[in-house]
Amino acid sequence: MADTIHFLLLPGFSAMGFISALEPLRVANRFRGQLYRWRVLSLDGGAVQASNGMSVNADGALALEAAGRMLLVVAGFEPLAHFGPLLQQALRRFDHEGVILGGIDTGAMLLAEAGLLDGHRATLHWEALEAFKERYPRLQATQELFEIDRRRITCAGGTASIDLMLDLIAQAHGSELAVQVSEQFVLGRIRPRQDHQRMQIASRYGISNKKLVKVIGEMERNTEQPLNTQVLADAVQVTRRQLERLFRLHLADTPSGFYLRLRVDKARQLLRQTDMSVLEVSIACGFESASYFTRCYRARFACCPRKDRQASGVS
Repeated sequence: MADTIHFLLLPGFSAMGFISALEPLRVANRFRGQLYRWRVLSLDGGAVQASNGMSVNADGALALEAAGRMLLVVAGFEPLAHFGPLLQQALRRFDHEGVILGGIDTGAMLLAEAGLLDGHRATLHWEALEAFKERYPRLQATQELFEIDRRRITCAGGTASIDLMLDLIAQAHGSELAVQVSEQFVLGRIRPRQDHQRMQIASRYGISNKKLVKVIGEMERNTEQPLNTQVLADAVQVTRRQLERLFRLHLADTPSGFYLRLRVDKARQLLRQTDMSVLEVSIACGFESASYFTRCYRARFACCPRKDRQASGVS
């Protein structure tokens, strides 16, 4: 009997995350018959528009649907804008009926808001990860491509949805089929969940100096309570002046200037992904003064935090 997987599409969902999850199922059926069935759901049963403007027709409404084996919530920008009693009740009903619940891209935010990720590992798109940690500090958020933890499945979205589905196909029907499916997508390899969502620091910034890579890693891990340049230099056993020379040589910047840009960039993500106040965002990114935060933000993005948030469509 074919496994039935429900996809709940929320307005503004990631089309890439959805299609990348659906296509491996179609290809698996092509090789082995009807292994999988799927149904597309929306909150009201109507068509849903993706973040790229594409509209997808739904097969049914969430509240009226019977439980399948698995329900995957596919979201995108501002996922909590669509969270309400109807969605919460439906998710909890599915959970009570033993359905495997999952989230693609920012879908994990909806599961967390419904209280369904307590005690489970979870991942989501890296751009929303900091917002997730701020809103749900007690939950175990990771940077993996996907997480499968008992009856909870979460995925970073994008092409990571392919990797998730290949893993599920391999578990249910063997690695040989998973390889066959992956080759149809011209994939060089099947990535394990531990692969990084983002490029490694060295690739991202085009650098190879190991001490510089380590310092940038420390900066990225310590944005709420920034480390001073001397502490960073001590961490890689160089003098402060040597560290400053490395930054000038490889990044045409100072350690403090580079660090400041990292923190301001994180602030922009929080402003666009959460309902945190500007003051809360400034504190979360290591700015003790709201006025200094605003000046730095304006210098980086040519507008103040509040106006940038409004321009992005976040209320």
